[in-house]
Amino acid sequence: MGTTTYDFADETVIVTGGTSGIGREVARRFGEAGATVIVADIREQPKEDDESAPTHELVEDAGGRATFVETDVSDPDDVGAVVEAAREFGGVDVMVNNAAIYRHGTLLETDADAFDQVLAINVRGVFAGCRAAARDMLDRGEPGSIVNTASISSEYAQIGHTMYDASKGAVMMLTRVAALELARYDVRVNAVAPGIIETTFGSGNPDFERTVGDGFILEDAELPDLDAQEIETDIPMGRRGSTEDVAGSYLFLASDDAAYVTGHLLYVDGGYQII
Repeated sequence: MGTTTYDFADETVIVTGGTSGIGREVARRFGEAGATVIVADIREQPKEDDESAPTHELVEDAGGRATFVETDVSDPDDVGAVVEAAREFGGVDVMVNNAAIYRHGTLLETDADAFDQVLAINVRGVFAGCRAAARDMLDRGEPGSIVNTASISSEYAQIGHTMYDASKGAVMMLTRVAALELARYDVRVNAVAPGIIETTFGSGNPDFERTVGDGFILEDAELPDLDAQEIETDIPMGRRGSTEDVAGSYLFLASDDAAYVTGHLLYVDGGYQII
């Protein structure tokens, strides 16, 4: 099959949650495509055991231009500050709202404080990112692209995912409403919906170890009824995805190839949503 090459030279891309997992690979790919990448995360060091270099250093070591800005996406002022930091490089051209956490819990056992924490990061963070980036683009009179990280959980309910599914459903609707409101300003808003992706993902708590998926935690203590082999059987393509499988979709949605695409939820899930 053919390959695709993107050119984001002279463009500035913010990736929230860019320290680890999908965000790290997305940031790396944008840097490889020539963009100036701003990695916005609560922590600088990656969670992956086999990775030691911070993402911005990874981009720079490959010849790109990148920086790290410590950012708590649940705080709109922090998000505003990282967008303001992009002004040093000409302003934000692409905003990737990727930062998120996962907490397991059924409706009956979920604590209200835990629910609020998940929504503060997964929903308010996306809201703040969309708003701050759009305001910057409009202030400069420049077109732009916003790409949010949604999930298969945006439309598919799962037992024990009360907090996470609710948050990702909200991300889907935020994406659509923002796309509707910003289309007249030539600002496109789309979302990538990853399926079961092998990555380090959790609450930032060291008790969360290796996890698989945008919506699934494969730990006996958390989800004893989920078996890795059973999950793979449920995927038509027969395997879990990798961060490399997902990252290209962000570049596509941010590129001129998607110039007439807005308000779209792009599934990258090996066909999981077909079932």
